[in-house]
Amino acid sequence: MAIIVDTNTRLVVQGLTGSEGSFHGVRNRNYGTQVVAGVTPGKGGQDVEGIPVFNTVAEAVAEAGANTTMVFVPARFAADAIYEAVDAGIGTVICIAEGLPAHEMLRIYNYIRPKGVTMLGPNCPGALSPGKANVGIIPAEIFRAGPVGLVSRSGTLTYQIGHELTQLGLGNSTIVGIGGDPVVGSSFIDVLAKFEEDAETELVVMVGEIGGEEEEKAAAFIEAEMSKPVLAYIAGFTAPPGKTMGHAGAIISGSAGTAEAKKEALEANGVRVGTTPTQVAQLVAERASVTS
Repeated sequence: MAIIVDTNTRLVVQGLTGSEGSFHGVRNRNYGTQVVAGVTPGKGGQDVEGIPVFNTVAEAVAEAGANTTMVFVPARFAADAIYEAVDAGIGTVICIAEGLPAHEMLRIYNYIRPKGVTMLGPNCPGALSPGKANVGIIPAEIFRAGPVGLVSRSGTLTYQIGHELTQLGLGNSTIVGIGGDPVVGSSFIDVLAKFEEDAETELVVMVGEIGGEEEEKAAAFIEAEMSKPVLAYIAGFTAPPGKTMGHAGAIISGSAGTAEAKKEALEANGVRVGTTPTQVAQLVAERASVTS
């Protein structure tokens, strides 16, 4: 089955005619994803290496059957692009663009949730279901198919842990990057719930970082709702309080949002937390050997 993206994904790339949009859109297509359209207002009728370009998402839905969008437009246009996609009937939005103001994302979040739209990002690497579909900027060649679900706030840590798993002979059902901004379309809980229902996922790795309280909320959800084992890694044990470290959402204040506090919350709810990406992969390998 996998989650969020699979063989049924029919992707439209908003911003396909731009340099980044075309590079990753074609790369996703070459991986095997059904990239059925691009959208750039005013450039309808053109194509990018055989991928037709439309003026609107509504045209891409009506004429190419698009059901998922990858938003690769500048931040100042990204919010409008998301609204356009949702209003056109797109059910899955993956926003790679970064720099969206938090207050704008709050409006988007409250607009899409009642409609049942699944959104990843902004400021995220996307989602990959190995062997099925890649939507985003994830380097698919370092992953392999398998039973491990992976959800992360960090892109590069996702790649590292996924590669460590591959080297140990393990693979992933789906790799999901939710994004590192303070307000994102999907939380850890949203994705964990999808993995819990996915027949191809046997255990889950959650990669968190300092800032906010999403990991603490996820810990309570895991204890109450998850039957599948969850392992975790938290980045930022040496981060000084009050300092932003990388992502806009990765900031701690006093004792709130620290890596240690998140680790304690997770372990109190039965989630083992690795201290390095390599250790996390080793814990997964140990758990997989026990459950196999």
